[in-house]
Amino acid sequence: MRQPTIQLRRAKCLFVHWRGNKLLFYNFATRLSISAKPLTCEVLDFFDSWRTSHDAVIHFAGYTPRSVRAALAELVQHGLLLPKDSPELTQDTRIAEEWSAWLPAGSFHFATKDTPYVDRSRWSLNRLKSMLPKTAQPGIFKTLKGTMKVSLPKRAFPDSEFIRVLMARKTHRRFSKEDVTLEAVSQLLSLVWGVTGYLYSPRFGKLLHKTSPSAGARHPGEVYLMALRIKGLRPGLYHYHPAHHHLEKLSSRATRNKAWLYCARAKHAEKAAALFLMTAVFPRTMWKYRVARAYRVVLLDAGHLCQTFCLVATWLGLAPFCTAALKDTLIEKDLGIDGIRESVLYVAGVGLPVTSARAKRRFSRSADRHAGSPNKDEA
Repeated sequence: MRQPTIQLRRAKCLFVHWRGNKLLFYNFATRLSISAKPLTCEVLDFFDSWRTSHDAVIHFAGYTPRSVRAALAELVQHGLLLPKDSPELTQDTRIAEEWSAWLPAGSFHFATKDTPYVDRSRWSLNRLKSMLPKTAQPGIFKTLKGTMKVSLPKRAFPDSEFIRVLMARKTHRRFSKEDVTLEAVSQLLSLVWGVTGYLYSPRFGKLLHKTSPSAGARHPGEVYLMALRIKGLRPGLYHYHPAHHHLEKLSSRATRNKAWLYCARAKHAEKAAALFLMTAVFPRTMWKYRVARAYRVVLLDAGHLCQTFCLVATWLGLAPFCTAALKDTLIEKDLGIDGIRESVLYVAGVGLPVTSARAKRRFSRSADRHAGSPNKDEA
């Protein structure tokens, strides 16, 4: 900071808010924050355009040059002031420009990336227990008191394949050591992310139709396959092209350890046969919807896709799971995406059920068994 030629500018991805009696300054792009005095607002306002530390020393003449430079150094360290030509400046500028229609609400996307997760292997049992909620869980059902109750016809479902698949869906955490076939993966990709048809709009042009709904038929979702144990396909990272129904290989960097890291060190992830890394290309939705609420529908789209994934995987006799506990930046780096225009949202995975007998039992359950209360052991 002693070089007066270094130019600085206030970060654009910045929130200032009170928490209790503390004034907090938070850069949602870098997820760095600092508690400071209101005078900091004056300093940041001064750096609305490019200025140097020497300019600040002159402007804040009531303070010693040493104290001004020390304050600026701290603001740079916490991402509130950004040096010219720095990587942080590039990221800050791109987010401010490319997400302008969805900010400030869209800051939620960046502020919640790379959440630190507990490494349970390094924590004592007592420390883990200390993380548990201290109160009873909220009620799992809502009952409106003082209302008239209208009884519905008895739940009776037809003995159909659709009902059996719907009732058999559950989250799996244990998998067989057998490989999943490439044919099964091909069907899974096609039925979840493949194109089933096209729609033509005079105003918006050619639109996609898929098995899951998407707001405005924008379909921002993309999927990348992490092949770990797929018979007929070498381990690696692949992008799925839905129009041509083929895989585009990105790299051979697909290991159990990487899967474990991607999913915040979840043990079941490293035992899966394949992971499906679900991303969103935001400009597809931003192009039509210039309001921040549209960010919600991008998340909803990912949820639609994942439910379809779980049902199709169940129908194929596979054991699916899904998780939002991710190491965002690590995944995005390996996929070669920028985390701004395209970002990871969700990960799903599959393996084969632990035993074929268990799989057969799942599909042979009668619908009558599910006419009562849901099985408490199924998630």
